[in-house]
Amino acid sequence: PLQPEAPRAAPPKPSRWVPRGRMIPLLGAGSVVFALGVYCAWSYNSLRSVPAETVPQDVTDRYNPTMARNFDSDNERTEYWQGILKLRKRLAQEASGHVLEVSAGTGRNTEFYDLKKCRSLTLVDQSASMLEEARKKWQEWRESRPPFNRPREEAMRLVNADALKEIPPAPPSAGVKKEEGEPDYYDTVVQTMGLCSTPEPEKLLEKMGDAVKDDGRILLLEHGKAKYNWLNSLLDKTAAGHADRYGCWWNKDIDGIVRRAKGLEVVEIKRKHFGTTWWVELRK
Repeated sequence: PLQPEAPRAAPPKPSRWVPRGRMIPLLGAGSVVFALGVYCAWSYNSLRSVPAETVPQDVTDRYNPTMARNFDSDNERTEYWQGILKLRKRLAQEASGHVLEVSAGTGRNTEFYDLKKCRSLTLVDQSASMLEEARKKWQEWRESRPPFNRPREEAMRLVNADALKEIPPAPPSAGVKKEEGEPDYYDTVVQTMGLCSTPEPEKLLEKMGDAVKDDGRILLLEHGKAKYNWLNSLLDKTAAGHADRYGCWWNKDIDGIVRRAKGLEVVEIKRKHFGTTWWVELRK
């Protein structure tokens, strides 16, 4: 006679544990997918607002009082998730000596400077509305510091000027001998997301070179063309809408711009976010 079939053991429950060797690539893939999703969503928002008319290369008039009031809230979340805020902090903390920031906008980098390393800090922007926001931010940040660690109010100066036309000289350095009439130069020049918003990026870099001392550093954090053709095609299609809304052309050839600028040496270029975020160091 047939023997009764022994009861089968219940199948083991699936383990929640993932081997370490598989976990790392999974996390990496998840990060890439997330970054791509954020980037595509940002691009899609710009694509929807492409204007019918031609947008001029000079979109600096977009930096009006309304833009200035909303600029930080419009960009904070995106910059946080993409890691731009961390890059801003790393870049600003590289600055030392007499420091100039060009296209300073609302002063998004101000809190990141190591003022113990900076003899002076000068912020220049042609938008008075953006600089007013920077002034408020500086005051709030100062007041949030304990009295024993609070920088002097005059430790930072704000200059409303078009850097394509004029850049104020650095404050005089006590005890430094120089020829009569010779301007004071900066040790470090910083710019973040500025080449995208000027119609003459090479000229702007050359003006920055004129303001920095021999062997001085120019530190840039920019966005521009990607490493991949498919993404460059997307950037090109959405560039006009993005420029009209945010006052910046995000599809510029940053590599070509920095190499065409006269009198400056390219020291280092690093790229992130599929090549669209550019970390550049130049030297005079």
